[in-house]
Amino acid sequence: MKIEVKSKDENEIVFIIRDGEVPLVNAIRRIAMMEVPKIAIEDVNIVQNDSAMFDEVLAHRLGLTPLVSNNSAIEGMPLSEDCDCEDYCPKCSVSFTLNKTGPGVIYSKDLSSTDSTIKPVYDTIPLLKLKEDQNVELEAVAKLGVGKEHAKWMPTTVCAYKQYPKITFDEDKEVDYDCADACPRGILKSDRRSKKIKVLDIENCSMCKSCVRASENNYIDVSFEPNDFIFTIETDGGMPPEEVLLKACEVLEEKADKVIEFTNDLK
Repeated sequence: MKIEVKSKDENEIVFIIRDGEVPLVNAIRRIAMMEVPKIAIEDVNIVQNDSAMFDEVLAHRLGLTPLVSNNSAIEGMPLSEDCDCEDYCPKCSVSFTLNKTGPGVIYSKDLSSTDSTIKPVYDTIPLLKLKEDQNVELEAVAKLGVGKEHAKWMPTTVCAYKQYPKITFDEDKEVDYDCADACPRGILKSDRRSKKIKVLDIENCSMCKSCVRASENNYIDVSFEPNDFIFTIETDGGMPPEEVLLKACEVLEEKADKVIEFTNDLK
């Protein structure tokens, strides 16, 4: 199996897997979404809330506020169920406080953390609006969790793959230029001088087969490479996408080791 990176930035990585298999690729996708630990606000203790926003809605907004969860920030922090404490403690959690008086909009940057490395990813997420003399005071507790428990612990906003597109032309038939014009993504270009249709960016093909339906003589065919995949991982900024991928592979390796250990015990 070969892997090559197509593009990468702070929050997204796109890579191509060649000579892979659907079960393996799909296992990595599911684990990256559901079993890679991420930190998010779980408990909110509201002392005062004079705003028009209900306490439950405010707590929900706080829970979905992305927090920095990279390796250096959460290193050594256990999941709450693996900690020795009854509910939460400084070892398995981080506390945030908010105490503001209106008027004005309260943003994520107004949350004060007990750990300088764990803070909201973005400063300008609006939480609520206060009018004159209105006050909000609360304490929020953030814990590690996984996406299969709640969406706020999902490290990915996009985690998907598609099979690598394959476009072929029947050279024994007359060139049908209409199929190029039917492509909604503009990846086909008619070259009447050379009497050919050029494929500009095959990886951008969604395999919608609009070109196939537009061709009256079945000049073009769209399929896919059965063992090649284009994989995309995008995060909310809390973790770099490459860290999500590495942790997903580590979890998959642990699961495989458990199966091997179980199999050996049967011998």
